[in-house]
Amino acid sequence: MQRLIPTLRRDGVDEGLISVINTLQICAKEISFRIHQGELAGVLGSTLDENIQGETQKMLDVLSNQLLKDILLESPHVRAVASEEEEGIVDGHTDGGYLVAFDPLDGSSNIDINSLVGTIFSVLPTPQDSRSGPDMFLQPGTEQVAAGYVLYGPSTMLVFTTGNGVRVFTLDQKVGEFLLTDTDIQIPRETSEFAINMSNYRHWQPAMRQYIDDLLQGSNGPRNKNFNMRWVAAMVADVHRVLCRGGLFSYPADSRKPNKPFKLRLMYEGNPMAMLVEQAGGIAHTGEQRILNVQPEHIHQRIGVILGSAEEVQTCLQYLQGSQSAPTDV
Repeated sequence: MQRLIPTLRRDGVDEGLISVINTLQICAKEISFRIHQGELAGVLGSTLDENIQGETQKMLDVLSNQLLKDILLESPHVRAVASEEEEGIVDGHTDGGYLVAFDPLDGSSNIDINSLVGTIFSVLPTPQDSRSGPDMFLQPGTEQVAAGYVLYGPSTMLVFTTGNGVRVFTLDQKVGEFLLTDTDIQIPRETSEFAINMSNYRHWQPAMRQYIDDLLQGSNGPRNKNFNMRWVAAMVADVHRVLCRGGLFSYPADSRKPNKPFKLRLMYEGNPMAMLVEQAGGIAHTGEQRILNVQPEHIHQRIGVILGSAEEVQTCLQYLQGSQSAPTDV
């Protein structure tokens, strides 16, 4: 089987970007080891702190964030990093050609129940203008040169794209190397599966509720088709399922906090997953526009997300047309 770096070189990837991706896979191996040690590593449970998002941090959140930050910043090719767990960016080498944004441990609420978690990353070019600080990262997703995630499951998988299709590498525990196991993932255009957090149903806008209602009616409803619902409570796991066998994943706006209607972050979750989904033949949308076209306003910006099998995403968007006003409680 093909190893990571020779595969990237055969794809004609820039040596600096290869170095950054290699650094990410080194981090992934270390995080994977800690996670699979579980209670034996003494890193389960929560800290007493909250991150910049106001969420209680797990010990593995903190550890994963520190590992990624420390190891990435050792690379001469990394100009700066931005993390979901950090208020601002952290500068690296002033002549580094790449910026890396990451969610160090997506789905960390699953850690203590031994369920799926992952690391999501996005790589952007360092701007050639005079921008500095967080402004360097305020580029639309179309500017990404690489994006992907590591899924820490029964096997550890590195799934990423450099703009030439989606490749999957699986960690061989015997040799400690990621080996190529899928060269070009393609999402089926049609699906009979969807993933959404149904506990938020009453807070969605009416058009989204109507769409889900019609899915749940199955063959007895207007869709004339039975659908299954899947929900892992980790975006990395739910999107991985979509990539592998199709489906629709959504985290839409809700009305509980009018000034904060969205859950997922553009830089750390929306853009990298959107790049993967589009490279695999799917669609990734906010409900109002293509995710990759969103111009970021700040590094912790949140967005609505609807992504997956092309025909089903298009159907969902048809329900939402003309219903983009702020959602209200029922």
